[in-house]
Amino acid sequence: MTKNLSILGSTGSIGTQTLDVADKLHLQVSALTAAKNITLLEQQVRKYKPALAVVFDEQKAKELQIAVADTSTKVSAGMDGLIEAAVLPQADLVLNSVVGMVGLQPTIAAAQAKKDIALANKETLVAGGDLVTDAVRENGVKLLPVDSEHSAIFQCLQGIPDKKVLKKLILTASGGPFFGKTTDELKDVTVEQALNHPNWSMGAKITIDSASMMNKGLEIIEAGRLFGVSGDDINVVVHRESIIHSLVEFTDNSVLAQLGVPDMRIPIQYAITYPMRSESPVAELNLAQIGNLSFFEPDYDTFECLRACKKAFAMGGAATAIANGANEEANLLFRQGKIKFLDIGKLVMGALDSIQNFTLSCVEDILNVDAQARSYVKSRVSF
Repeated sequence: MTKNLSILGSTGSIGTQTLDVADKLHLQVSALTAAKNITLLEQQVRKYKPALAVVFDEQKAKELQIAVADTSTKVSAGMDGLIEAAVLPQADLVLNSVVGMVGLQPTIAAAQAKKDIALANKETLVAGGDLVTDAVRENGVKLLPVDSEHSAIFQCLQGIPDKKVLKKLILTASGGPFFGKTTDELKDVTVEQALNHPNWSMGAKITIDSASMMNKGLEIIEAGRLFGVSGDDINVVVHRESIIHSLVEFTDNSVLAQLGVPDMRIPIQYAITYPMRSESPVAELNLAQIGNLSFFEPDYDTFECLRACKKAFAMGGAATAIANGANEEANLLFRQGKIKFLDIGKLVMGALDSIQNFTLSCVEDILNVDAQARSYVKSRVSF
């Protein structure tokens, strides 16, 4: 079992819940990182006394360095700092919960440093594809999913002797705050409405992705790459209660599902303790109290982001990095009030149709095409 953690994104939703799990398991935390929330990061530094603290924002890093000058914690900044945290010698597991493409290079660096990786940063696999999975395989490290859906599939597949019996992956989706809405009803929704998720507490970017169903599209791509399955063999079902976290169907049409209350500490802890299980601070699932579980087909017509991700995965090459980069930029512009909600899907699909696809051969290729996708989105928006 893991004894020493490096947590990339320790001030976010997943990061703070990981620290809850670390407290319960009495784990050492050797590195903590944040984008710019140095108030919370300082509190974490003083509690956990890590060897390294990293702030992506360089000015904020200087402020943190002054604030924790009375401690023994080293402070670093930027991408170099994230990579330093990812390869820290004393950590035996790197939990990557940063948001967006910023997580790509630290993930590859961790694999090359032969660190096991607990991945909550789906953009890494979406954009990085084979470059990430090849680095994991070549260095003989574990890539453990933290997303509740992928953890559910991972758990369902434990003990399956032959992958040939796998027929289909079924990802569940909450449907977000706009389930059942038509295109006309979504034309003028506000950021506040999109951030009102019915079941999960997440950061702003991921919550908007959930509202647009982009999050589920990214999860299709991530599932394909984690488990070696084509897009045709991955289905999505809307499950409003978020109790069944995903399912696996086998060639005999048997279906296994993983269930639990909607609390991310379950998949976080499983990734940390794998292949063992430990008692959890999470409430016990009471099916009689829940009463009913519902299931619906997703609306691919209204939620264009979901359709765009399936298209990108089928295209292969740089297409998934294009879709991811376009979405990150469009998601930000929507949160800033510069575009409308439905523009997100239109811009992602437009980027896929406009930017030339090609086979990725290195990290620089990914960073370049990501920049092209972001530039495309900005060029289509009047500020």
